[in-house]
This record gives sequence, C-alpha cells and structure tokens, in this order.
Amino acid sequence: MQIIGKTKFDFIGKRKITFTISSIIAIIGIVAIVQIARGATNMGIDFTGGTSLQLMFEKPIALQDARKALAKNGLEVSLQEITDGNKLLIKVGKTNLATGNVAAAVENVFKKEFSANPYIVESSTEIGPSIGDKLRKDTLVAIVVAMIGIILYIAWRFDMKFGIAAALATFHDVLAILAIFYILDKEINLLLITAVLTIAGYSLTDTVVVFDRIRENMHKNMKDSLETVFNFSINETLSRTIITGLTTLFAALSLFLLGGEVIHDFSFALVVGIVVGTYSSVFVASPLVLLWENRALRAKA
Repeated sequence: MQIIGKTKFDFIGKRKITFTISSIIAIIGIVAIVQIARGATNMGIDFTGGTSLQLMFEKPIALQDARKALAKNGLEVSLQEITDGNKLLIKVGKTNLATGNVAAAVENVFKKEFSANPYIVESSTEIGPSIGDKLRKDTLVAIVVAMIGIILYIAWRFDMKFGIAAALATFHDVLAILAIFYILDKEINLLLITAVLTIAGYSLTDTVVVFDRIRENMHKNMKDSLETVFNFSINETLSRTIITGLTTLFAALSLFLLGGEVIHDFSFALVVGIVVGTYSSVFVASPLVLLWENRALRAKA
C-alpha cells in the first residue's frame, strides 16, 4: 500500500534548518523539565497533592457562580466545565483542611449555595502532598529509565551510534510535548506522562524502520556517498512513514475531538507527539547517525 510513489527529496540536505528548529524546541523543553522538577509549572494534583471531584448537576451551572461560591467559603479551586451532562470537574490544591475533609467542604458549599440545583458525585480523588512529590520524582526517573532502555535496545539491534541517535530523537519528542504544554500552560499530570511514554514507544518504532533500511542500504550501496544512501533510505520508507503517521493521527484526533473533556489534554499530547515523532524519525534521528558516521570516516582518514 502506497500513498506516494518513488520520491527523491533531499531530507539530509535540510538538516541545518531542522537541527536549528529542534534545538529551539529542546531548549524550551529542558526549561519545562526544570520547572516541573521545581514544581513551578501548572502541576496537577497528581504531583502537588489535593482533591479532585466530578459533580453532575440536575441543571446547568455557571462556572463564574460556582467559583465565587467556593471562594466565598475559602476554597481556591480550578474548575472545568463538562458540557455533556451539566458536569463540573473541581480540583482543589493544598489547603489547611485535613485530608478527607476537602471533598466534604466542597460538597457542603454546593448544597448550601445551590440548593435548588441538586447534584451527584460521580468521582472523588484525594492525593496527599507527600505522595504527589514522590510521583513527580518517580515520573522523571521513569523517563530517564525509558531513554536508557531505548539506547540499550537499539545498540543491541543495530549498534551504539544508532542507539544514541534514536534515544536523542525520542528525547527530542518528549521535550517537544513538554515544551508545548509549558508554553500553553496546560496541566502537567499523570495522563500527560502516560501520553509521553506512549509517544516514546511510537517514535522508536518509526525510527527503527528507517534505521533498518539505512543499515540494509549501507551494505548494498557501498560506492554511494553516505548522504545519498541516507536520503535514498528515507525516501524508500517515506510512504510507510506517512501511512503509519496518518492512521495513528486519525485515531488520536478522534480521541481529541470526540473523547470528552477528561482525556482532552491526553489526546492533544498524542496528536502533538505523533506529528513530532514522525518529523524526528526523518529529520532528527537519521541525520544524527549520518553526522556520527561522517565523523568516524574523517577520524580514519
């Protein structure tokens, strides 16, 4: 199955431009990671501790009225309206109330201030601050372990330079997602980390396909320049890359558009990650291996 026929795009020739773009993305992503480690971004209660409730009301309720009622009773909250079913997602950060009393305090406010609009509690979650701090640290460890695993797998499957290039390209994708969430001030929570690790696996798979063709052609076309071999290999796998990217992108877009508010940010991260992962397989991972191969050849000369 092919979307396009044989192509002769000079992907490798654009590496200076794409490396510049990727470097800017990576710098912003590194800033985002530092801010996440410090807890200075828009952190979800998964990492900071707090209480999350989802209430379904009998009649529609205005976000502004709900926010005023909660603030009047000393509760600073984050509110998110779920239009399907007159629902409110209420998130309360650290408070002076004991763990277990926050949800009751929120419910009492709505019973008192909106007595004519009864509700039911669809979900209620409480996370202590110490658990949130541990989750934040464990998340960063999980990302680092994933990167090390990628290097070891590709080093075993191909060789070390391919492994490091694949890990750098995958880390580039992780940084890109975190950079966009940081710029847009979207909430950093466990769902985002799930999406990040999912995209790491997707990007790795896409990169391995390109790498496999490059290695095969390097043995076949020893007389051609490395730039020619790399460009030819990327063009040979381009149709497959586009088909894979589009099919997974359609699925992620369906989740983003139709999946509801609860997984909105998760599906947005998938959409961004699929686009960036496809880009990095072509414009980041392969050129990195080429740079390393050229350096090795110059060292032998």
